[in-house]
Amino acid sequence: MNSEQQKSENRSLVGHLLILTAAMFGFGFALVPLYDVFCEITGFGGRTNTESVAVEEAPDLSREIRVEFVTTVNSYAPFEFDADLNSMTVHPGKMYFATFTARNMTENDKVAQAVPSVAPVAAAEHFVKIECFCFNSQEFAGNEEKAMPLQFIVDPDLPDYVDTITLQYTFFDTASVASNN
Repeated sequence: MNSEQQKSENRSLVGHLLILTAAMFGFGFALVPLYDVFCEITGFGGRTNTESVAVEEAPDLSREIRVEFVTTVNSYAPFEFDADLNSMTVHPGKMYFATFTARNMTENDKVAQAVPSVAPVAAAEHFVKIECFCFNSQEFAGNEEKAMPLQFIVDPDLPDYVDTITLQYTFFDTASVASNN
């Protein structure tokens, strides 16, 4: 093989590798929105609605569902965060209210965000939040404590085999999350 032919093949290989690198970067960049769309469509990952919705109450008083509230705080978040109740018994189709309390454990102003998840996955699309502190970031002054409301309804179309729903919130300090990425 002569020198010119070798150079041409090397250029071609470098070109192909650059195209492959760009395609891999693009695919990696597109994974997050693709995963979000997949979770929205399938309910996978326990995702629930992220905006308030209007619903009409039509309670099924013959059925009771236990809703459990679980709270965690991200390891970088200087907050205390708890549900005021560990659980409640609800009737599908009836509206309920719950309150969560968070406290900024620092002297500095902070902004936090709660990220919800519902288990079992089959219940995620049937757990409808009417009003939720998780829809928006929460601003806290230094050492501020605040009660944060949740208004929800369990859709009467919830599969019959589901008798317990676990709503789990993870509380993040948005500044800490951004600086650790």
